[in-house]
Amino acid sequence: MDEAVTTSRRFPRSSGVLCHVTSLPGRWGIGDLGETAHKFVDWLASAGQGLWQALPLGPPGYGESPYQSFSAFAGNPLLVGLDRLAAEGWLSMSELDGAPRFDDGAVDFEQVRPFRRQCLARAHQSYMSRATRAQKQALEEFCADQEWWLADYVKFAALKEAHQDRPWTTWNPDEQSPSRPSAPGAAKELAGAEDFERFVQFQFHSQWRELQEHARARGIRLMGDVPIFVAHDSADVWAHRDLFFLDERGQSTVVAGVPPDYFSETGQLWGNPLYRWEKMERDGWAWWRDRLGFAFRQFDLVRLDHFRGFESYWEIPAGAPTAAHGRWVAGPGAKFFRRLAQDLGELPIVAEDLGVITPAVDALRDGLGLPGMRILQFAFGEDAKGPEYRPHNYPRHCVVYTGTHDNDTTVGWFQSGAGEGTTRTARQIAEERRFALAYLGTDGRQIHWDMIRLALGSVADTAIVPLQDVFGLGTEARMNLPGTLRGNWRWRFTEEMLAPEATARLAEMTAIYDRSPWERRTVKENVRTEK
Repeated sequence: MDEAVTTSRRFPRSSGVLCHVTSLPGRWGIGDLGETAHKFVDWLASAGQGLWQALPLGPPGYGESPYQSFSAFAGNPLLVGLDRLAAEGWLSMSELDGAPRFDDGAVDFEQVRPFRRQCLARAHQSYMSRATRAQKQALEEFCADQEWWLADYVKFAALKEAHQDRPWTTWNPDEQSPSRPSAPGAAKELAGAEDFERFVQFQFHSQWRELQEHARARGIRLMGDVPIFVAHDSADVWAHRDLFFLDERGQSTVVAGVPPDYFSETGQLWGNPLYRWEKMERDGWAWWRDRLGFAFRQFDLVRLDHFRGFESYWEIPAGAPTAAHGRWVAGPGAKFFRRLAQDLGELPIVAEDLGVITPAVDALRDGLGLPGMRILQFAFGEDAKGPEYRPHNYPRHCVVYTGTHDNDTTVGWFQSGAGEGTTRTARQIAEERRFALAYLGTDGRQIHWDMIRLALGSVADTAIVPLQDVFGLGTEARMNLPGTLRGNWRWRFTEEMLAPEATARLAEMTAIYDRSPWERRTVKENVRTEK
């Protein structure tokens, strides 16, 4: 390994909660950046937490997955807070009061999307007709400042709507590249749709800045998630075809995935196009510099998904039936991160180093000084890396999770049987459960709190707990089952679930293990007094 590049932004001992914005409560079908997001920040502070981790915030594509977004830079229109628009006068409460009855416990994207889009369209019309000169100037300044990505995205989004959401490879030839001018009549028709998309992005990013400021005021750091790959049907690939392995028709020649693993006997066939890393290197990885620089402005800390792909990635021929038919190909390695650190300064990155991890991947992560991830649900089985996930073997510079968005909830994991989102056999599950109980010294009746205590009490600098585990929910609250396309990304909680008992218990446990920045000494003294 050449000279090391470190993040040099090693945060103090702390803990936080994993909860995607879509999972927040609210009246209008899906969590958003409005009042409930600000209230959730307040709840995190009251529970002694210092970190909120969310999933990618882009507009979700195929299967509603935030990891298959239409853009690496745009915000999800469904996350624009409608109550915020109403408070600013761009929507009337009577319009919102006429909303359909939504499910409080799950996102029905098919119902939510048309309602939200209708509300945004009305807000846009109101803004353009009644906004003051200063308000319109703020929109113009945003568009000018973000033109470097926004111009491609709004044209892509407008064209996609005009083509009933069909992939860009099916569009007319003169629409398959932003560099090709549209016919005069078509360009005029698209102009209104592009203006609408600019307004939506302006509102999203304005509301995100407000949430950032509120979180900062409450002592909460925001942690984002940057997927290594982008969706083929995205503004990024549409506008930068030369950076990906595509044929003359724009179709992928090779695609991304992972070989057989814990979740699937045939691996995971993601289908994302793969980068032409050598071509990207010629301009200093400019697209990646823009992407991560953008993420570092949005978040205090970024989970870099599939970190092992920067050392080597699993290349699958396009059209292969499963991910089992692939090969490992060398990624850009340390020189990529050295150049980014040279351009961007500190790299506040958490390396998602799960899956098939080799000594070379470990060496890359450690040479860069990046913290890796430790998942407690992987600590008790027969996997060769299981011992590394047991807290007595942790380095301090890592992030421990009870589970991630791809795992079952802790209660669901503990109660699961063979064949339920895992390649484990019934014997392996029984042995894993026995070992977990022995390691934890518990009877398992409150397995979620046992695992939370194990995470918080570890030496890891950072501990993160999915909100479902704080509530002790089962498989019904699972966020995603890898390798499946239906029923994912829909879980929501209700305000009633933020019960005082669970909040106080999490705050006390966090303080006991020196992770809470609030009233730590008082809580410890109270615990000693009660004893």
